[in-house]
Amino acid sequence: MAVVGWIGLGNMGGFMSANLAKEGHDVRGFDLNEGAVAAAEANGVKPAKSIAEAVEGADVVFTMLPKGEHAKAVYLGGDGVLAHADKRTLLVDSSTIDIASAQELHDAAAAAGFRFVDAPVSGGVSGAEAGTLTFMVGGEDNAVADATAFIGPMAANIIPTGGATTGQAAKICNNLMLFINLASTAEGAVLADRLGLDKQVFWDIASVSSGDSWALRTWYPVPGVVPTSASNKGFAPTFTTELANKDIGLAISAAEDTGTPLEIGRHVQQLFQRLIDAGEAGKDCSMIIKLVDGSLDPSKRD
Repeated sequence: MAVVGWIGLGNMGGFMSANLAKEGHDVRGFDLNEGAVAAAEANGVKPAKSIAEAVEGADVVFTMLPKGEHAKAVYLGGDGVLAHADKRTLLVDSSTIDIASAQELHDAAAAAGFRFVDAPVSGGVSGAEAGTLTFMVGGEDNAVADATAFIGPMAANIIPTGGATTGQAAKICNNLMLFINLASTAEGAVLADRLGLDKQVFWDIASVSSGDSWALRTWYPVPGVVPTSASNKGFAPTFTTELANKDIGLAISAAEDTGTPLEIGRHVQQLFQRLIDAGEAGKDCSMIIKLVDGSLDPSKRD
């Protein structure tokens, strides 16, 4: 069994680290949020009081952080991972961040003598809890192969994507498709309701027809249809609107860098921004349905 340092115990990282602990690994977790640390401790993760304590003697360090700026601070800061980890330690960043930041982390880790992979995930909180995530792993072949051995208890799929930053590239493109699918699912659900279709009957049809998608099967934004939907709990977050807006913004930024038009993606980003402007940044991104049905659009209110 391995010694695992884990930094970032939020909605995803808390469950992911717990699955490694359940596998028998010695997992030491750190997060600035004391509540997140306590929740992880209840699931078998040993609390660390600092990054240095979390990474001491670790065979592998995982990070799961909100943005590129957080990842860079954790790795590159004076009290960060590169300053305290042993050179033999494999570094795995499972955050979803911009390509430039991911490249900077690869370059800094290599310059300091570390092996590093970018390994973002897909599958959401439900996948993190169930240990059925898909990992997209970019980096040098030997580092990717070694990372795969540690990732196993958290994943249903582990897919090497190529060299440095290709994991992030895959995740950015995948999430772009996810959020477009979510928006189209919300529109279809609202229209079906207004045409008199029973919500369960319509879902049963769409889920086995050409309208099917992961968003429909897992995040269907109508309450009482899909057990994993945030709509059942007042849109309490499984994936916040703020993070969704951040992720689709990464795709738009990458599109600008590569001269790729993203007309649909840009429109969906504008919908997320409207939710944020309405004060719903912390609610689940599937609340986008409230824009479709008009309940959050001032121009459609009485």
